Amino acid sequence: MSAPYFCGRLLAIASTVLMLVPAEAQTGADQTRSVQAGDRFYCQDRKLGTWFYCDRPRAEEPSATPPPPPAKSSAEQLEEVTAELRELKARAILKPTPENVTAYIRFQRAQLDRASLFGDVWQRALWQTPDLDYTLQRPVGTVAKQQWSDARKSERDQALDRLGARYGLFYFFAQSCGACRVMSPIVKAVADTHHLTVRAISTDGGPSETFPRYSVETNQRQAMGLTAKVTPAIVLFDSATHTAIPIGYGIIAADELMERIFLLTQRKAGSDY
Repeated sequence: MSAPYFCGRLLAIASTVLMLVPAEAQTGADQTRSVQAGDRFYCQDRKLGTWFYCDRPRAEEPSATPPPPPAKSSAEQLEEVTAELRELKARAILKPTPENVTAYIRFQRAQLDRASLFGDVWQRALWQTPDLDYTLQRPVGTVAKQQWSDARKSERDQALDRLGARYGLFYFFAQSCGACRVMSPIVKAVADTHHLTVRAISTDGGPSETFPRYSVETNQRQAMGLTAKVTPAIVLFDSATHTAIPIGYGIIAADELMERIFLLTQRKAGSDY
């Protein structure tokens, strides 16, 4: 019997004996060494594999439950509805089969019903929440609108009657301007009604039938900081601050002219809306 073979047999017997010894009888260190020695002999030297549990099965890890997808926001849902509507419409136009056109009509009708419901709830909310109802500030009904218009006109006329002490009008015209012949009597009528002084300035040196006491322009518009050379032009001049306030250009109705003067002198931007 050869020496290597004999040594191998001794090692096998020793390993078997160690494996048969109860676990309680082995110390912790001895038990660890015997198991490692058995593993090396059977699994590495002999490569006996699965029959001697060299390939130990791994404990199955508990499968983690994937988190639920985040809920879509209302804005995202609305975008999906809009995208679906566009897609159905495009499909119906590019391929106008009865099925595609019907699908688009049905989906569009569903969205119209949704919009109608929204509008109905909107209107009910305004009825019950007066501070949100803009029509209380600017009525749209015939009776309420007439009452608001009358009150506004009275307030405007009273304000314009007081403007003459501080404001005056510069009126730029030209003899060759057809619109000026229409606008001149309007400017004079508004000025006479509310006692506003008008300084008429001819931009081409020609006279005016409405304003016989006129001046010829000598760079007045540039001195006021006005760059537009359009006629007719109406500018309100504030004598307290020495500032020019352009009112408008071209033909303006008398009521519109008075409304502009009232807004530019008595109302801050955005206060009426």
